[in-house]
Order: sequence, then structure tokens, then C-alpha cells
Amino acid sequence: MKKIFLFVLLFKAVNSFSQKEKLVEFEIANSKNLAAIYIDVNTDPLIVWAVKELADDIKEISGHRPEIITAGTISKKGIYVGQVSSKLLSSKNIQKQLVNQWEKFSIRKAKENLLVIGSDVRGTVYGVFEIAERLGISPWKWWADVHPLKKENLSLYLPSQGITESPSVQYRGIFLNDEDWGLQPWAAKTFEPETGDIGPKTYEKIFQLLLRLKANTIWPAMHPSTRGFFTIPGNKEMAQKYRIVIGSSHAEPMLRNNVDEWKSKIYGDYNYFTNKPQVDKYWQERLDELKSAHNETIMTLGMRGVHDSKMEGAKDLKESIAMVQKIILNQREMLSNTFKKPLSAIPQAFVPYKEVLELYDRGLKVPDDITLVWPDDNYGYIRRLSSVEEQMRAGGSGVYYHISYWGRPHDYLWLSTTQPGLIWYEMTKAYQNGAKKMWIVNVGDIKPAEYDIEFFLDLAWNADSIKSDGIDEYLENWTAREFSSAVSREGALVVKEYYRLAMLRKPEYMGWSQTEPTTQVRFSDFSEDESLRRIKAYENLVRKIEELEKLIPEERKDAWFQLMAYPVNGAAYMNYKFLYWNLASMVSDAAQKEKYNALAAQAFEKIQELTNFYNKKLSNGKWNYMMSMQPRKLPVFDAVTTSEILKEKPPKTVSERINIQASQFTSKKDSENYQWKPIQGLGYSNNAVTLFPFTQSYFKNEKPSLSYEFEIEKAGDYEIEVRLLPTHSNAFDHEIGIQIDKNNAEYFKINTKDRDKTWKENVLRNSAIVKIPASNFSKGKHAVKIEVNQTGIVLDQLAVYLAAEGGTYEIPIK
Repeated sequence: MKKIFLFVLLFKAVNSFSQKEKLVEFEIANSKNLAAIYIDVNTDPLIVWAVKELADDIKEISGHRPEIITAGTISKKGIYVGQVSSKLLSSKNIQKQLVNQWEKFSIRKAKENLLVIGSDVRGTVYGVFEIAERLGISPWKWWADVHPLKKENLSLYLPSQGITESPSVQYRGIFLNDEDWGLQPWAAKTFEPETGDIGPKTYEKIFQLLLRLKANTIWPAMHPSTRGFFTIPGNKEMAQKYRIVIGSSHAEPMLRNNVDEWKSKIYGDYNYFTNKPQVDKYWQERLDELKSAHNETIMTLGMRGVHDSKMEGAKDLKESIAMVQKIILNQREMLSNTFKKPLSAIPQAFVPYKEVLELYDRGLKVPDDITLVWPDDNYGYIRRLSSVEEQMRAGGSGVYYHISYWGRPHDYLWLSTTQPGLIWYEMTKAYQNGAKKMWIVNVGDIKPAEYDIEFFLDLAWNADSIKSDGIDEYLENWTAREFSSAVSREGALVVKEYYRLAMLRKPEYMGWSQTEPTTQVRFSDFSEDESLRRIKAYENLVRKIEELEKLIPEERKDAWFQLMAYPVNGAAYMNYKFLYWNLASMVSDAAQKEKYNALAAQAFEKIQELTNFYNKKLSNGKWNYMMSMQPRKLPVFDAVTTSEILKEKPPKTVSERINIQASQFTSKKDSENYQWKPIQGLGYSNNAVTLFPFTQSYFKNEKPSLSYEFEIEKAGDYEIEVRLLPTHSNAFDHEIGIQIDKNNAEYFKINTKDRDKTWKENVLRNSAIVKIPASNFSKGKHAVKIEVNQTGIVLDQLAVYLAAEGGTYEIPIK
């Protein structure tokens, strides 16, 4: 892993490192001595800021702030920080590995000194914050109130050869989106009332967070609730101060926030067919503004509608393709003429989102130096990957990924529950297929998505830092750093189960309602047994949260609530609300019905209490207006009505159902270049299986397969159900073959088109389900073999049951 957290008693790092290599110690502070920090007199202001932050971090841990001294040569013992080009560090023999590199840094002990050297400004800053984090400072120090734990003696432990790191992905960042219920009202009313919006004061804190997370790119907030980034004085200057690259979403070409900035009374219709001169003028205005600024930017090219909708004016697909191609060429001419640079020197991106992907697949030509940024389907499954030919493009490719979303079939804007194992799989797959230029993650309001954000950006920084069997270790180390070693293991187990339970059904989906169009809540598809089992699973998490909270240091209590207690309890109470409501509809006993209805009502009140504490009392009101328990006021967030009806119960299961986790195969058949392996923390099984590596490949003859054996106690007609993750292939042609015993295999297409009925069902339950009848099964042992036609197919679970009894919503893991 990239991060081995050295703090408190160096509990994790020393053990982990010592098993692999010898560590060297650099003592920073003790009761008698304090290392000074030395910088060149001409040090860039951003590096100076980072050094001051490190000095403050050290003071918060040790109680003593290091002196920051300008120096011309390395002489006295201390920490020396600077770019490789600085005079202070130029005499060291480190130029080869750092000169002309992108954001690279080196940290090593040289005699009695610690040298922190970067290839450029951001690389140096990342090196400084690497030290802070290894000393136990969380990147969420401000954003989640992870206050440092006190320690009198403070040392940094490093491998003997030092640390040298550089990013796997060139542009790494976040998209602030759907900010209407958290970030925008919090900024406008609590943190930055003088601006009344997300302004420079808020962006400064966001940019500081990004640098601590080793990120470099922002797609600014752009909803109607928020004024355009460039329209608020100080925003672009703040981005320049912190060397943050400004990009924009798929709906905002040429860095224009159309929702706020396109004024139809001034410009007319946002239609390139009928109003090209005014649209060009509108785009040129932003370029002229940037011509005299010093911001780093990435220009999104192409055109969609004003409100994240398809482009206006085209009669058909052919006309759309021709016009978008023309628009891109016109935009590139404007860029070249304005900035007087070769187009290859101006970073540009094209995001084939939703209907634009169809334009691209149907023949839209995008110039070779433009980065293709592939989107997911809004629910965590990347829609397309670069082909072998596309991987040769000069502009490379990237990914636009969601861990928060507003839209059909249902929003998930409240809690952050995208399974880290899914993020790992999808982003590692993209990386192995050439997506190395830009990774952007839609984070909604930032909070409460802290863990997923850091996980995503750590992978972007070092795609090899987390292995398929190291996802649990990463989580345990993160929990130790954020809270303490006393709760690291148990806390990590809570988080892991929180994500697994949401993989089957996110809290926002528990009302079985949908949106666009919005439907009312209904009783769930969970049976009585499943409802009770799910309630018990959440009760275990709530109880564990209460037990572990007693072990949390006082200075970390606020962080515990934000990062653990609120999301876990919130998810639990949302489940209680609907599961008890569901149970009330299943019982005829009046007293039992009344009890269940009361518990459902109580769960709603608990969510209100939690949210009120978050906004009003947490951290002395620091986060007031940040947390909404009802984004977009969808029906799922309301209190449920008293359930008076008696719902027909599904038939009671009379036989023992056979539940099999995909990783429990009895034999496997790999191919010459691909092997079946499980991925930790992926799928409802928490151990879903797929082919490694993830490069795209078809199998025409000998197909890789997994085989399972099971025993039937009662002869009869059965059904075998296979659950896979609803991943996508470029050509919608994922296919599996299922062979039962010695019978011929049957083949099933498992991809769905975005937004059709089956796709909606699949993303709401995070599974694509294939069922095959097994007639006249005899008592005794049977076997099933599942083969795949290509990589990218992920098996999660299987079930075998009497056909007359039918399937269940959940396949339990125990």
C-alpha cells in the first residue's frame, strides 16, 4: 500500500515495514530538540504554504512548531524542502530521477538530514503532505475534524532507500455536483455568508483538501443553485494560488457554466444550427478572460443542451454527428487563435456521456490529441473502455465516475455507499485499458463521501497501491489513522459490512420507488425472513458503533460521528423504517402490527435526530446546513404511513435452499493469459470473482470457466440462479454459458442498454440475474459450470431452489 500510517506508537507501520525492509528513523521532535525546516529564499509561495502547514501539523502533535528558515546550502541538521531546480538542493545527485518529471517527489534521509525534493511545485507539495500523513495527520483534518493525537516524541520512519513517488494518472480530481442540499447552503449560510455562495473561501478549503489528497483538478459546482465558478470574484485566482487545474463537466464546453451563464435574453437560443455566431461569441468571452489569467485548464469540447440534456437543433443522429464534429473543429480553432499555442499543448477533453456516447460509437471523429473521458452509467459501472486502437491516441483516455448521482432510476445523494471493491475493480480495469490521463469522481457535496473519495484518489495517484487482496488492509489502516489503533480492526469490519449491505440495496432505494418520473414508495421485495435478517445485520452494526465509540479519543469524537456514526446509523434507520413498515403489512396480529408501525415511525424520528445533531451541534455548529436527510424531497425520505393492510405473504420456504458464493468454486479453468481470482470486498458476497488481468479479450474456442458442486436432498424441478455484477462491454455482448451436469450448455446475453427496465432493476440491486431451469433433478450430487466469452464479467453468487418456490431477493452469505 502507498500509505503506512506512522503515528501514536507507530503501531502499524513499524510492523508492516519491518517485515519487508529495514527502516531508518528521522527524529523530528522530542522533549529537548525540534528539527527546523529549511527552504530556498526563492521558494514558490505554494511550497511555502505547504511547509507552514506541516509546521502547524507538527505543532498540533508535539506541542512545538518547527522554525522555518531560508538557507543557501545544506549545513545544519533539519528538514530541507524544495524543487529539484532550487539552488538549495541542486547539488544533490537526484536530478536524473526528478528533472522534467510530472509531480514526482523524493523523500530520503541523507546523513542527519531529511530531504524532501519535488520535480515541480505540486510534486514538492505532495512530498510535504506525504510526511504529514505518515506522522498521523489525516487529509480530512479540517473537512472531517480529525484532530491530531498528541505525542511528545515524534519521528518519521522511512525505508532505507527513501520514498520516490509519481502519479499513475496525470489529472486527478473531483466534480462538485448536486450541491443544492449540502455544500451550497452550508457555504452560503454558514461558512461564507459574505459571498452567499460557494466562493473563494470555500474553494480554498476544497483546494487545500485536494492537495493533501494528492489531487490536482476541479470540476466546479454548476447547479442552478450556484453561481458559475468564473462569475464569483476570487474563485479562479484561488485556483491559481493553489495550482489547481480547472476543468468542466460534459455539459459545460469551453469552461462555461451554461445553467448560470447562458442568458437567452442576451444570446438567444443555445442552438448551434440557428445561432452559431452568438454561441461562438459566448465561448470566446471565456477564452478572452483566461488569456490574461495564469490558470491551468482542461477544455471540455463538444456541445450538449443547457440543462445536461442532448444538443438542440439536430433532426437525427446523422445530423448530430456532423454538427458535433464541426463544433469541435471550430472550438479548437478558437483555442489555437486565442492562446497562440499548438493544439497539442492545450489540454482538451471529450466526455461521451449518455447520448453522446452513441454519437461516438456511430462514427463521430474526435481529433487524436483530445483525451477521451469515458463515463460510467452513473451507478459505478464504466460504460466503455478504450480499444487497442484508441489506446494509441496521443490524448489518451480517462474516466468520469460517480459515487453520488441525481437521476433515474433513483438518486443516491444522501449517504455514500458505493462499495470500495467496486471502485477498485472498475478503475483498475479502466487503468489497465489505458485510462491514465484523467480521473474525475462526482462527489456530490463531498460529505459524507470522505472514504470513497480518498480511496478513489489514492488509486489515481498510485494504481498499484491497493491490491485485489489488500482492500481490507487499506480500510483497516484508514480506520486506525482516522480514529485510533484501538478500533482499527473492528471499525473496519463495520464499514465493510455497511458497504456490503448497501450493495444489495442502497438506503435511498429502500422505498422501492423511482424517479424521473417520481413514483411513490411501496412495500419491498424482501420476505419476512429476509426483512428480519437484514434488521438484525444493521442492529449488529449500530451496537458495534456504540461500543467502539467508548474507545475513541475525545479529540476524535466529532470525526467519529461524521465518518462512522452518522452514515452507519442513518443507513440502519432508513432500513428499519421500511423493513418494519413491510413487516407490519405481513402480520395479522394487531399488537404485532402496532409494534412494527411504531418502530418504523421511530426510525424516521431517529434520522431526524441524527441530522439535527450533524447540523446544529456537531463541531459547535461548524457544519450547519451541510447535511440534508431529504435531497430533492423524494418520497423515500418521508415518514411512512401506518401500515393497516395485510399484504399477501410469499409462500414459506419448505426446503433448504442452496446458496453458493462465486468464490466457492470446486474447480476452475483459466486461459493461457487470464486467471480467475476473487476481489476482496466486491459484490454482495464480498468476494466476487473475475478474470485477471482486466485487459479486454475475447475467448472464441476454449472458454474460461468456474465449476460448482452441490447436493440435492429431494428430487424435483429446480431452478439455478446466477448473479453477476451488471458490468458493461463496449459492444453490449457479455455472454455466459451455463452447463448443468453433462447437459449441453445454454448461453445468455447479460448486458442491458442504459435506462431500459432491466438495466434499472440491475443497478438498483447491483446484480444481473440469469435463471436456468433444472428439470427432474435427482437426489444426490450435481454440478454446474459457468463459462464466459470475454473478460470483464464478474460472478458474485449462485442459488439452487425448487422451481415452485421461486427465488428470493437476497442470497445470504452465511
